[in-house]
Amino acid sequence: MSLIWLMLLLSVPVAVCVPEKPRRSALNQLTRSLLRSYDCGVRPVRNWTSLTTVYLDLILQSVLEVDGKTQSITTSIWYRQIWTDEFLVWDPEEFDGISEISLSSDAIWIPDVIVSEFVDSGKAPPIPYVYVNSSGCVKNYRPMQVVLACSLEMYAFPFDKQNCSLTFRSWLHSVKEIDLALWRSAEAIANDKRQFMNDGEWELLSVPSRYWTIHQDDTDYAHIQFNVLIRRRPLLYVVGLLIPSIFLMLVDVMSFYLPLNSGTRITFKISILLGYTVFRVNLTDDLPHTAVNTPLIGVFFAVCMAMLMLSLTKSILVVKLLHHSEKEVKQMSVSACLLDKYGSSAQSFSESVLTSTKTLDYLNTTGEYEVDCSLDEDLLSLPEASSAPSGLDWLLQELVCLREAFSQDDSESTAHSDWLNLCCKLDLFLFRCYLLVLAAYATTLLSLWASWSFA
Repeated sequence: MSLIWLMLLLSVPVAVCVPEKPRRSALNQLTRSLLRSYDCGVRPVRNWTSLTTVYLDLILQSVLEVDGKTQSITTSIWYRQIWTDEFLVWDPEEFDGISEISLSSDAIWIPDVIVSEFVDSGKAPPIPYVYVNSSGCVKNYRPMQVVLACSLEMYAFPFDKQNCSLTFRSWLHSVKEIDLALWRSAEAIANDKRQFMNDGEWELLSVPSRYWTIHQDDTDYAHIQFNVLIRRRPLLYVVGLLIPSIFLMLVDVMSFYLPLNSGTRITFKISILLGYTVFRVNLTDDLPHTAVNTPLIGVFFAVCMAMLMLSLTKSILVVKLLHHSEKEVKQMSVSACLLDKYGSSAQSFSESVLTSTKTLDYLNTTGEYEVDCSLDEDLLSLPEASSAPSGLDWLLQELVCLREAFSQDDSESTAHSDWLNLCCKLDLFLFRCYLLVLAAYATTLLSLWASWSFA
């Protein structure tokens, strides 16, 4: 008996020294109780015929990139999924009043709702947890940066509007198993611009949404589509692309006021054309690249370069006509003078003598000289000049030749002046035609861009 009491006394200090095992926290107990027999591969309904409704919500944050060449758009959005999990229900009173906890998204069932236009995932931060409340409502909130396939219409660039859609659907489950619905009203989602970064290149117009089902393989599938309507702000491209191009075209128009015979107009126009080419090459990266159709601004640059080429061609044509005619007049004048003075044929000699005779007739009216007109017939009957003229005849012939030379110079100057005036009138006519074509083109282009800008 004494031995028993001795053992009890010795065991008391040992029991006091052994630490008490810590009690699990309420949060830990709740998590273990919920996930102890949970199967994440089974749709969370107690009755398999019950429908699981997944509520969707979307908030657009920004438009990061619009690529017309690959027909894709990169967006940053806040995406929310809400559904009810019948196996994640508890009584908050049993777990210290805990009404909401976070669970790993890999440990519970997640609906297979995807975006049909999904091309590639961006650099979005991973969110590995979801929130679950005591009634079984699961909230899956996460930011997403996604690259979407979108049919982009770049023809009206930089006054274009884009309509890109995000279509959410279940990849495998039909509408009898998973149905989709909006968490907020369609009007609230369409007009929600609070989180959108409105200081960038793109302006958010609205995000309309709609619900429909598609029949495929004798089964209906639920779809919810969000249409992202955005409009480009054109100020950057107007200042950087359109205004410099318009300035170069105005300089080309002003170059028509250079004198036609100055020789600097063609050089000046070539300089403008080279400057426009360099300007166009340097801004190639700023223009959208499409494989189907050409943006209107590309047509604008091509037509502007064609107008510069037309202006240069017109100036070359007019200058060529001007200098070609002047050369011909000079050649004709010199040949006529040389023919009268040094001609050896009978016809040339007779015409020279006739000219001299007419001059003598004119001088005879003064009464100082008398010339026998019968000499005219005798000279015409001669086949060719057989002897040198007498001293008086030779002097008269030289005087007549000088008079004809002066007359040719005067007629040459008059012909050149008349031809210059004719070329100037032709240049003015072509310039007015050029202005008419340019004005019609500019009016059409501005009306199109204005209608797109204020639409």
